[in-house]
Amino acid sequence: MTTVSTNSRVDALFSVPSLEGAPDLLTATDVTKSYGPNPVLRGVTMHVRKGEVLALVGDNGAGKSTFIKVLAGFHQPDGGQMTWEGQPLQLKSPTDARDHGIETVYQDLALIDDLSVFQNMFLGREPIKRYGGILPLTDNGTMKRQTRTYLDQLGINLPSVSSLVRDLSGGQRQSIAVARAMQSNPKLLIMDEPLAALGVREGALVLGLVQELRKRRQVSIIMIVHNYSQVFEVSDRINFLHSGEIVLDVDTDKTSEEELIHIVKSGLGRQAVAEAVASTQI
Repeated sequence: MTTVSTNSRVDALFSVPSLEGAPDLLTATDVTKSYGPNPVLRGVTMHVRKGEVLALVGDNGAGKSTFIKVLAGFHQPDGGQMTWEGQPLQLKSPTDARDHGIETVYQDLALIDDLSVFQNMFLGREPIKRYGGILPLTDNGTMKRQTRTYLDQLGINLPSVSSLVRDLSGGQRQSIAVARAMQSNPKLLIMDEPLAALGVREGALVLGLVQELRKRRQVSIIMIVHNYSQVFEVSDRINFLHSGEIVLDVDTDKTSEEELIHIVKSGLGRQAVAEAVASTQI
């Protein structure tokens, strides 16, 4: 009975709604970007469906960081087209990207170590109450209550929202950064190496949060990762970026970690990838 109960809980954890029929939220077609004479993006073509978790993998220098900065509005592409919910998309600034519903969590997390969890969650938009109807004071009580409610809704378990961020584990810090980004109800969340430098337990905490968001299918996620085993736990589809091009686009359940590693070591490029895929199917 215990085994059946445990298996049921595991099945419930990894069971997610189908994406069949889900429309594209974002498409990019032949997007290019160069720095001076050096091309970084050579014609990126990709798409993300509404509610989908897309894993973006590739070696250092493949163009991943440049591409997400284009999506985040920090860089404007030199060529190509993008659409957002079927309409032409031109992002002129990070503010423009946020206005469309695009949030990005970078590796540095942009958290302030000497502030509490609830203060970080409301940083720059603190609610104000007036003492005696005159003196403006930060409403710490409201921030604490709303932070606790929101973290509970996302399944983020913290003993106290008054804890200083510097006292949290790496996984907890990453989860707080994601939760803060999610407060604006984005349509697309970009996570830049969310599992970098995390241990197994801390990484599991972040993966659990991504899986919870995936189950809800309310936000699309592009997750840049290097650990291929973790890709298969929470992603719906994998894009492999090499030398500024997407050379592989495959559903996660139609490939394997072994095949992905074989492809990465294959010499890369479209032809090499095609040959590597064929060789794994013999």
